[in-house]
Amino acid sequence: MHYSLFSFYTTKILHLLAAGLLGLGLAGTALAEEPVNAMGSPNNFISAVANNALAAIKASPEAKGGDRAKINQLVNQYVLPYVDLERTTRLAAGRYWRQATPQQQKDLIEAFKGTLIRTYSGALSRVDAVSALTLAPFRGEANATDAVVRSTVSQSNGPLINVDYRLEKTAKGWKIYDLNVEGIWLIQNYRNQFAEQINQNGIAGLIKALNARNQ
Repeated sequence: MHYSLFSFYTTKILHLLAAGLLGLGLAGTALAEEPVNAMGSPNNFISAVANNALAAIKASPEAKGGDRAKINQLVNQYVLPYVDLERTTRLAAGRYWRQATPQQQKDLIEAFKGTLIRTYSGALSRVDAVSALTLAPFRGEANATDAVVRSTVSQSNGPLINVDYRLEKTAKGWKIYDLNVEGIWLIQNYRNQFAEQINQNGIAGLIKALNARNQ
């Protein structure tokens, strides 16, 4: 009787330990992120940020299948924390930035955030299982506070995707403030569009138009 009880509890304990080890094994397969060092070199900074986003997309069946909403979510999670959205929006708005009220500036930043996410997501919408990031050698000065990092993303059934980043060195490290996808810089592309929209419908009209595009 005692032996049976001992065997019963031993078996239960072994089952629980096995389940725990399996659980640890499953947990070990979670996405491993590269540590992002914003105080390091521009290339190393972008390598970590972009590779983390790329790995997350490759690990997601929805994103890898071209689900734009899922890609947007991952870009927002892995890339946007390292973007200076205020500077990006201010440069795109140009002289009209100073004409906006503080609340309009806040609303414009939030609206333009969606545009930046969609632009970056578009570049990664064709990512597949073998896609890989390659960075060009850094050509800037070692002590530069403004830098451009050039990269390509490969895909199995298409040409290389060119994605370049313009960075600013802040007190907290590097921040992305402009993006070039396939030869088109984000700020330059939208500066004229912003001016035209503001001249026609004011800053409130621009915010409304950007929000409509983000739907």
